[in-house]
Amino acid sequence: MSQAPSEEQLRELRGEMIPVAELLALFGTRVRNDQSVLFITQTLKDVGLSTVPYFANCNGRAHVHVVPLESVAEPEEEPEPQEGDGEEDGLTPGALPQQSFRIGDLPAAHGGVDCVPSNATVTQATYLMRTKNYSQVPVVDGITTLHGVVTWSSVAKMYETNAATVLANAIVDDPPIADSRQDFFSLLPIISEYGYVLVRDNSGQFTGIVTGADITERFDATAWPFFVVGEIEFRLRKCLGAALDPDNIRALQPNNKKTGQITDLMFNGYVKLLDGHQQNPALRPLADQNWQALGWTGVDRVQFVHQLDRVRTIRNMIAHFDPEPLSKRRGDELRQFVGLLRQLT
Repeated sequence: MSQAPSEEQLRELRGEMIPVAELLALFGTRVRNDQSVLFITQTLKDVGLSTVPYFANCNGRAHVHVVPLESVAEPEEEPEPQEGDGEEDGLTPGALPQQSFRIGDLPAAHGGVDCVPSNATVTQATYLMRTKNYSQVPVVDGITTLHGVVTWSSVAKMYETNAATVLANAIVDDPPIADSRQDFFSLLPIISEYGYVLVRDNSGQFTGIVTGADITERFDATAWPFFVVGEIEFRLRKCLGAALDPDNIRALQPNNKKTGQITDLMFNGYVKLLDGHQQNPALRPLADQNWQALGWTGVDRVQFVHQLDRVRTIRNMIAHFDPEPLSKRRGDELRQFVGLLRQLT
């Protein structure tokens, strides 16, 4: 963490309702990952504070109430997880999204919008579109008075019909508009039809344009990790299930589910199947046997297990719907590991 507020600053928050983003900013971060959540939780606890709802798993745009620690109900004790039962792979309460995904949650929806006024020339509008590589540009007077949108298609139509070369003749006067609070998925058909939607906030000010390219980018950022982690798990199960002794798999499974089937393990189980330095000494010799059974003589075992454990961590972030997009570094880790598995399997 890059910073931590003073005890006095934290105590001044007692009883306040603040946005999650503001709380994170006090600690010099914008993301909620394992490191930042642990640090913020412990720092608040040290001064006798907590938040309701818990800042770590509520919606990123929510407000939290900073309350005395003693006023927060203690969670019921849960039984200790047995070895290999996937205790780190399940979804915790509150991990799923707490509200619908809104169009305003996309960065492009609040990233600003370049406009031209109604007294601009056609050349001024098309110059902006050329230099910024835009497919459309809104025509707005002030910050809220929308006259329409100029598109390459509307400009071409103006010339085809031999209309006067003035901006009014190059305007589409009924462009698609969305409120920033509207449901994202309900707007997909509109974006598919028009190629874009203008987004405005509560005041009527236009804050951004969401295009088909933005949807593609969002899909790549959120859906791609699910697919690649799924492929990694499929390939792991394929090679581990074929090569390993079922008894070695049963050694990781709880007493009530000793199936010996690799499909009944999750990522933490895969790590334990191969980690020769794990905490449980009884599992280490079995891990040695498992690694030998795979026959991957050209692969460094320590590095492979380390990468596999990193994938386990990333997988859990994805499964818990971490509010921040997957970082480039973590995305690269997934690409490297699935590339290795494709070579091995």
